Amino acid sequence: MRQPSDRDPTQDDIAMMSPNLLWGLLETADRLGAPSDDWFAGTGLSRAQVSDPGVRLPDRPTAVVIERALRVLPASIGLDIGHAQHIGNFGLLGLAMTTAPTFGDALQIGLRFTPVVGSLMRFVESASEPGTLALAGRMTLTYPAIHRFVCEEFFSSCLALARGLVGERLRPLRVEFSYPAPPYESRYRDVFDCPLAFAQPQDRLVLDAQWLAAPLPTHNPIASRQVLALCEAQMPQGPLPGEVTAAVERLLRAQLAQDPKLAGIAAQLHVSERTLRRQLTGEGTSFHEIHDRLRIDRAYALLRERQPTIAAVGAAVGYKDPRDFRRAFKRLTGETPRALRERFLSGRGLGIGD
Repeated sequence: MRQPSDRDPTQDDIAMMSPNLLWGLLETADRLGAPSDDWFAGTGLSRAQVSDPGVRLPDRPTAVVIERALRVLPASIGLDIGHAQHIGNFGLLGLAMTTAPTFGDALQIGLRFTPVVGSLMRFVESASEPGTLALAGRMTLTYPAIHRFVCEEFFSSCLALARGLVGERLRPLRVEFSYPAPPYESRYRDVFDCPLAFAQPQDRLVLDAQWLAAPLPTHNPIASRQVLALCEAQMPQGPLPGEVTAAVERLLRAQLAQDPKLAGIAAQLHVSERTLRRQLTGEGTSFHEIHDRLRIDRAYALLRERQPTIAAVGAAVGYKDPRDFRRAFKRLTGETPRALRERFLSGRGLGIGD
């Protein structure tokens, strides 16, 4: 089977990517004297396009360029680029967020209009324990070779943006990553300044929900209406990458306890099972993969609490028989629900930087 990086990068893709990320990689290469002449070969892209802030680039050729850049740049380049960002780097979206009345309102603007800034990852709300807000990072395309870099750059730049809105005192409750800790994990502590956990079910940033009510001193209702209209006008037309996946996620998340099936979700989306299966395959995933991920996501959130029994946690994610839940959880995570709860309650589930 062909790997993601083997796919023809010149095939049609929706042009949504901002050139800012590639510009940052090129600027770093020039500063370090690292070679970059061959990064664009065969992609249909050019260095001249990266210098034009008005250009939007197709995602997969952009991913090819990033993969090549990572071969010659420092391993922590994603964290370095993201940590250096500020509100101005987010352009129109950053401006729109500054005009919101509260941080929670600004966050909803960011979630709604992420395509305006152009990124290979976006945040979606994830299951979380009471009093918290969890945001999970979702790649807009399947490209494992650059996943860690994209996650590092996206999470660190979004945190820099959040701190630009409400101040440096903002500190996540924790940040979780789906991959093992890299050799430069100390750099993560410097950038995120909060508890970190690696080899988790997904990439997530968890905040105290009290931050949502924090007022923004830059709130301007008149400017807000104007700039939101501009954001709306710049939103891409037609379906966005991952849109079907997001729709399935929304329906599944609301019905986990009922153990919904593919046929039922397809009916709610007014498509056939075959069509939905094909659409999800085109977005690099499957119904069962999404269902399993959301079940584990919700189970993780519930297991952090002391009250629900293991059986109750299993029932909340659609397992009528606790034994089926234990077997499935062990298969998907490598440990039992009870072992994970004991780690969480003992404080060992947070990983480094506790």
